[in-house]
Amino acid sequence: MSYYESVFIARQDISSTQVEQLIEQFAEIVATGGGEVKKREYWGLRSLAYRIKKNRKGHYVLFNLDAPAAAVSEMERLMRLNEDILRYLTVKVDALEEGPSVMMQAKSDRDRGRRGDRDRGDRERGDRDRDRGDRGDRDRGDRGDRRPRDGDRAEQGE
Repeated sequence: MSYYESVFIARQDISSTQVEQLIEQFAEIVATGGGEVKKREYWGLRSLAYRIKKNRKGHYVLFNLDAPAAAVSEMERLMRLNEDILRYLTVKVDALEEGPSVMMQAKSDRDRGRRGDRDRGDRERGDRDRDRGDRGDRDRGDRGDRRPRDGDRAEQGE
């Protein structure tokens, strides 16, 4: 059997108990297909990046599955038919993650570096300023105080 991660978004106007019923329904479908749901996470009611079917929010749920492809495709087929599901995405992975997902971790526990910790390579501040100065005249256009070139004299009639 293969490992999968599946996330689906349910409509905002259904209750949490209805979301739990959907979770149980899809877990049962995977189990009848010969698979197993290793982990379930309810991420809560979250804002969507853009409107989907007149919804601005949605209930997010994550499944970690150890199931055959037929069970996963049956689950996806039923998600497509269910009007309470706005979107779903299932991805095949090499191994399932242990512990809580990134979405469930506290913000302070996440492994994020601060802006000052970035590696800037060999470039230092002086190099950036020098590079900016090299292109300065080209970016500003005609400054009016430059001397005319040979082509400019021919246009002026000299």
